[in-house]
Amino acid sequence: MADIVTLRRALISVHDKTGLLDFARFLAGQGVEILSTGGTARMLREGGITVVDVSDHTGFPEILDGRVKTLVPQIHGGLLGRRADPEHVAQMEQHRIAPIDLLVSNLYPFEATVAKGASHEETVEEIDIGGPALTRAAAKNHEDVAVITDPAQMAGVQAEIEAQGGTTLATRRRLAAAAFARTAAYDTAIATWFAGRLEQDFPARLAVAGALRQTLRYGENPHQQAAFYTDGSNRPGIATAAQVQGKELSYNNLNDTDAAFECVAEFENPAIVIVKHANPCGVAEGGSLAAAWDLALRCDPVSAFGGIVAANRRLDAAAAERISAIFTEVVMAPDADEEAKAIFARKKNLRLLLTGGLPDPAAPGRIIRSVSGGFLAQSRDAGRVTEAALKVVTKRAPTGQEMADLLFAFRVGKHVKSNAIVYAKGGATVGIGAGQMSRVDSARIAAWKSAEAAKAAGLEAPLAHGSVVASDAFFPFADGLQAAAAAGATAVIQPGGSIRDKDVIAAADEAGLAMVFTGMRHFRH
Repeated sequence: MADIVTLRRALISVHDKTGLLDFARFLAGQGVEILSTGGTARMLREGGITVVDVSDHTGFPEILDGRVKTLVPQIHGGLLGRRADPEHVAQMEQHRIAPIDLLVSNLYPFEATVAKGASHEETVEEIDIGGPALTRAAAKNHEDVAVITDPAQMAGVQAEIEAQGGTTLATRRRLAAAAFARTAAYDTAIATWFAGRLEQDFPARLAVAGALRQTLRYGENPHQQAAFYTDGSNRPGIATAAQVQGKELSYNNLNDTDAAFECVAEFENPAIVIVKHANPCGVAEGGSLAAAWDLALRCDPVSAFGGIVAANRRLDAAAAERISAIFTEVVMAPDADEEAKAIFARKKNLRLLLTGGLPDPAAPGRIIRSVSGGFLAQSRDAGRVTEAALKVVTKRAPTGQEMADLLFAFRVGKHVKSNAIVYAKGGATVGIGAGQMSRVDSARIAAWKSAEAAKAAGLEAPLAHGSVVASDAFFPFADGLQAAAAAGATAVIQPGGSIRDKDVIAAADEAGLAMVFTGMRHFRH
């Protein structure tokens, strides 16, 4: 096995021609014979580079509208033949197969074609066959062949050839690993598209691929390693965000910011969500972002310190002044005006992320979670209840204001870890209980939070007095509802469906509460 392979012949066939002319000129200057096809060959010739057409090299013409160009023994034999194997060398000489030492190939833009909503026929034509076949052949024979699948790799290969006189085995191995990862991701995109066309949410084999966006300092804890990958879906949020300022984002920052942004996208009016440890600790709508911030912060000013903030509007100066008045780790919004950016710039450690848009809460998608020996897959919780879908189950129906707050609270509850209880009033949360093993404990914690928030605001009565309450799942017993009534709630929204619904309804009637059933649960674990 040779460590340094001197290049005698290269095959170049690419869709993305970024940086190609300069690299090809370098190869030609090194005396490397260049084989190419179609538009790539034409561009190289127009750039003054001598090129041998693949069809001239093989003696076999392009056929089937160009579907078959390189799928011939003279090309694949040149890539796959092992130079150190005498039998391979003899067979290559017998069949007049010239070795190819470098492949430069990237694939038809299948993912981009799908993203633009192309027809079935157009999409099928963008399934590259020759490119992946060439790439895999060259990568398999990396002992002798280097393969470039990304224009960004050209500079490093050129520098190595200049310094070493050829490619090193270490570089060829790295390039091969990248090549196999690329073809795997490409095949994953095709399989995903076909599954979608066949309406297979969960096909027999589920392929998942991602592109490395960022290697992180560590995971949830310093002893854990972590990285951030994008899946190519371009859902507005963390994957589309441009970081305007601030320190490097951590694993926890990314996870919390995603939770905050997905929650704030639920609301049509100007809204602010404050998140701590992936749970909302304050959510509010208002006539402006500044007004929404004041209400969201009032819900839990203690937890908001060092929190993550998401907005569903372009950030302005008034909102920026309020948000930057306390220690905040990350702020994310679709955009920010120049005044807001200047205000945030005073806080050098604050990370400001601008996404260019909001995610659609109703859009389909998939959530994947690892378990021992495999992973779980489910559709994104895109469910949303409307007033028309609600069923009033108590003697008293909610008032108009109660109904608006019930719908608001239930939307927030969808983003709170189960068991989840959310008190809301006037389009703002006033108490949140999250992640408890007992629903009644969540109700009590949320009530206690509302009392503490009232003290911080200089109010005598807990914020939950006169509020409504949302539960992400049914009350299994009346005790959770009774705890909400004791906290001052006047109306309840919950999925219903418990074998003790009658007992819970009776408790609501006894307390004078209005209660509606949604028929939809929002567990979040």
